[in-house]
Amino acid sequence: MHKLVRITTVPMSLLILLRSQLKFMSDYYEVVAISSKGAGLEKVSQQTGLRTVGINMTREITPFKDLKALWSLYSFLKKEKPTIVHTHTPKAGILGMIAARMAGVPLRLHTVAGMPLLIKSGVMRSILEVVEKVTYSCATNVYPNSFLMKQIIVDNKFCRPEKLKVIGNGSSNGVDVNYFNPNYSGCSEAKNKLRKEYNFNENDIVFCFIGRIVADKGIRELIEAFEMLLETSENVKLLLLGPFENHLNPLNEWTEKQIFENQNIVWVDFKADVRPFFVMSDIFVFPSYREGFPNVVMQAGAMGLPSIVSDINGCNEIIENGKNGLVIPVRNAYALHVAMRELLDDPGKRQEMAQCSRAIIVEKYDEGFVQRELLNEYDLLCEGRLQVVQTKVVKTSI
Repeated sequence: MHKLVRITTVPMSLLILLRSQLKFMSDYYEVVAISSKGAGLEKVSQQTGLRTVGINMTREITPFKDLKALWSLYSFLKKEKPTIVHTHTPKAGILGMIAARMAGVPLRLHTVAGMPLLIKSGVMRSILEVVEKVTYSCATNVYPNSFLMKQIIVDNKFCRPEKLKVIGNGSSNGVDVNYFNPNYSGCSEAKNKLRKEYNFNENDIVFCFIGRIVADKGIRELIEAFEMLLETSENVKLLLLGPFENHLNPLNEWTEKQIFENQNIVWVDFKADVRPFFVMSDIFVFPSYREGFPNVVMQAGAMGLPSIVSDINGCNEIIENGKNGLVIPVRNAYALHVAMRELLDDPGKRQEMAQCSRAIIVEKYDEGFVQRELLNEYDLLCEGRLQVVQTKVVKTSI
């Protein structure tokens, strides 16, 4: 059985985004998961039954710590001799790909699930461009998780086109459509309980955002658009679910003040199970500045919600404008307000989009489909690698 090493910067990526994929792959490969040390990594081991290895990596630029992590990764890979190393997230990507190349790992795969450099400029953008180019040059195969992300990589000449491939219809893992189901057991009770808990009336139309509460997610524009909506509507609420990350990407003072002082806005910190919050909502709103292939938009669709998303890669591939939601320009509070107003005032259109939402996700992004497509890719690469080795053996014997 071939050995497969999966690497992410923080355990949360393994635990939330890739957990089911790791378990699926373990039926076909000897899987080892690497991420930063801590309780999160222990949970990965407990919930998947897989071997995990803790190597601390940071999400910031920390040269000394990065070199230490690089050496640890190299030492581990040199000893273990895996057939495949597959990395996710920028820091794990560059460290994992360099280490895998140094260690002579034959198949070095990296998934691109978003590029912070797309909203940067100046020196920081130049640094991040170098990171991308080095990562891709050390990889044997690069997997953008959306078709537009692939085009962005080609247009910026970060990587040779022949190295690039999108798995299935996009997405790093797809979505569990059985788990994210609007008719899951207890959904009606959850909806009524939460609406009562947060003082939402039965007739309130609830706009919902789930994600990190940071500037790059378009929170300022969302608050501005919602404030405009309140000028002419009373039966509307805005639910924000997710953690603040003020140390990385803080909101401006006005936006944060509105979140905590406006009685029609409710903020809820991170929750492991977000399904009850989808169920209690009517419309999902995600005005992010940049994404790879956002899981939360797929989750909202699987839960039968129409979505309003910004016109960026990933979002505009999941949402077909006018069919299962609306697509608006990036960083445009007024356009977001108009879209929110359109769905607020037209319950019929809202219902039509809701009916399409789940069907599209089930057809194109079910996690089982994505996982089988990735497994096929692994198998083809391993088969090709085996043929190369056999050819070399034959030539040597001759």
